[in-house]
Amino acid sequence: MKLIIGLGNPGKKYDQTRHNVGFLVVDEMAKQIGIDFKNKTSFEAEVAEPDSRSVTSPLIKGEHEGVVLLKPQTYMNVSGRSVKAYMSKNKCQASDLVVLYDDADIPFGDVRFKQAGSSGGHNGMQSILDIFPKGTSIARVRVGIGRPPNPDMSLDKFVLQKLSAEEKKKLPEIIEKAILKVKEWKSVRVQDVSS
Repeated sequence: MKLIIGLGNPGKKYDQTRHNVGFLVVDEMAKQIGIDFKNKTSFEAEVAEPDSRSVTSPLIKGEHEGVVLLKPQTYMNVSGRSVKAYMSKNKCQASDLVVLYDDADIPFGDVRFKQAGSSGGHNGMQSILDIFPKGTSIARVRVGIGRPPNPDMSLDKFVLQKLSAEEKKKLPEIIEKAILKVKEWKSVRVQDVSS
């Protein structure tokens, strides 16, 4: 199983905000695969799981087999609680995870993959790292949202703002870049397991 976790905050208030870019990426992945998210209260998450009996998309065969998409509904800063609940029930390992989230230290539109490291100050990622022993490697795809154009604006306020019209125009291309990074990670991890 490969668990792909998109980070964000639940509710309409946070929809289409910079901080919810992780949600936007996994939403598009679910759409491309042809699966829907279902609310799973026991995990405090929305979960999308491919099922070859009910999904007609050709993407399901092979490439997306064994992939689960998860959107914690706990609010960003305690995302780890949801991930831990899902992993406990489904016997996932740290090497089965990749986390997608916004990163203000990366220019808008840049997408970067990292196999391990610190949270870089991202509270959602830190919450996930905290459920594992110190030093555990957790793969992540960071989507750059840049810094506030106005130096007087706090970062907290900036990340919770809706994406601008210009940013929304560029979003489909950015999301595709992030999905490609996840596919590359999945390919490498699958080869590692089989070799």
